Amino acid sequence: MKKLIEFKNIVKSFDNQVILKGINLDIYENEFVTLLGPSGCGKTTLLRILGGFLEADSGEVIFDGKDIQDVPAYKREINTVFQKYALFPHLNVFDNIAFGLKLKKVSKDIIEQKVNRMLSLIGLEGYGERNIDQLSGGQQQRVAIARALVNEPYVLLLDEPLSALDKALRKEMQYELKRIQQEVGITFIFVTHDQEEALTMSDKIVVMKEGNIMQIGTPTEIYNEPTNEYVARFIGESNIFDGVMKDDYLVHFDDKDYKCVDFGFKRNEPVDIMIRPEDLEIVPRGKGKIPGEVKSVLFKGVHNEVMVQTVSGASKTVTMHVVGNHDLTNEVEKEKISANDFFMDLEDVEKLTDAEVIARANAQAWDEDDELISLQKVEYDIKSKPGTYEVTIGTAKGTEITIKAFVQEPKFYEDDKQGVGLAAFDFFITAEELKESIALDTDLCIWAKAEAWDLEKGTPIEIYDVIYDFDEENITEGDYEITYAVQGHEFKVHTTKNVTEGKKVDINFDADDLHVMSKMGY
Repeated sequence: MKKLIEFKNIVKSFDNQVILKGINLDIYENEFVTLLGPSGCGKTTLLRILGGFLEADSGEVIFDGKDIQDVPAYKREINTVFQKYALFPHLNVFDNIAFGLKLKKVSKDIIEQKVNRMLSLIGLEGYGERNIDQLSGGQQQRVAIARALVNEPYVLLLDEPLSALDKALRKEMQYELKRIQQEVGITFIFVTHDQEEALTMSDKIVVMKEGNIMQIGTPTEIYNEPTNEYVARFIGESNIFDGVMKDDYLVHFDDKDYKCVDFGFKRNEPVDIMIRPEDLEIVPRGKGKIPGEVKSVLFKGVHNEVMVQTVSGASKTVTMHVVGNHDLTNEVEKEKISANDFFMDLEDVEKLTDAEVIARANAQAWDEDDELISLQKVEYDIKSKPGTYEVTIGTAKGTEITIKAFVQEPKFYEDDKQGVGLAAFDFFITAEELKESIALDTDLCIWAKAEAWDLEKGTPIEIYDVIYDFDEENITEGDYEITYAVQGHEFKVHTTKNVTEGKKVDINFDADDLHVMSKMGY
């Protein structure tokens, strides 16, 4: 196949912002090529440079072996169909299609032959005399394409021409465009952010991100063999998680080794692993590779979309010290005061304030009418080293209570295999406070200062499960273990099976269902 277009190191900026960052791309005769990417990725800018509507800051645009950067748009063998079709409302369908030919002063009989051929090609025979406003959106789009094709360009550029159509018409026009391209036998370059359009129509897809090309390939290659997480997430639905390439054809994730079909990575190289939802199978517990629980089932028409949560991931266990309400009474002043021992991190000592001590100790005082009294006295000598320190808190009338502050080194748990960091700390609490809690799991996270984060990105991760074995309504003084866990992987599965929420299941897959990708930051 003959190479028709070459983009060589194309760079383009607007207002000091680089939109295209050295694009290199070859396009061949009779190809249907789609530039695919989100808004702002540079795909339309590249199209406009090829069409002659913009000039690149640097680089070359080679067309049929010649540099065309200095060739004006109207002299290039390239026509464009824009998102807004820009049809002439005062001209009928025939005259809209014939407009370019009349500018070239083509004879009337040749114009008639070419326009009628175009009307036949786009399935609008007999529509020549109709006004533009009498046509549907899909029909107007076909007229715009016919107007561009009637001039017999080598290349047709299409800048998101289907975006204004409804879903049903869009699907119809996807097939129609591909049919027209195959019939006229010229190169189509199509711009879209819609993955379905790209997969349906293209011979070759160019996936773009922030002015760079991420991957070039056939729809099958792009879907089944994405080069990185960005492409995998942009094309189709996917399950992606961290792993380690132990050796050729052997990848490790979720504490297990799995056979795969990928090779060529370094030994023990961190990688991303992708499994498409349709490649996963839900099987009875004990019959598959990964155990999990069905969290949700959504009917999607041709299949069910099932979310399966694997067993809990990284976790950290702390001790909750439940203490009684040991109020102290000042009979003379008719005041009562209470406060709890408390834990605190070594790193928090330097910025400790009286108000924070009162809050950590949950200290309060009240009179015989149960009206709260201001705490005026807070005495402590807590040093910046681990240990146990006395704290005295009191009122202006001398009602006091002495408690203990336990200073401890911060202890963080890091699960490198799952890429998760966890922190949670022992704490004191009264049985009454437990009973008064409205959202106990949330309060247990607050009291223990429980948090989790992604070790690679540093971003917060939700505490998924708070595990304990006590009845807060009947709890007594003592020590209780509480475990804070983050969730394991959540797998999206497309299946025609009927699955019940809450059911314990296994997930199964084959070696060729796993696709291993090089790590790449966003």
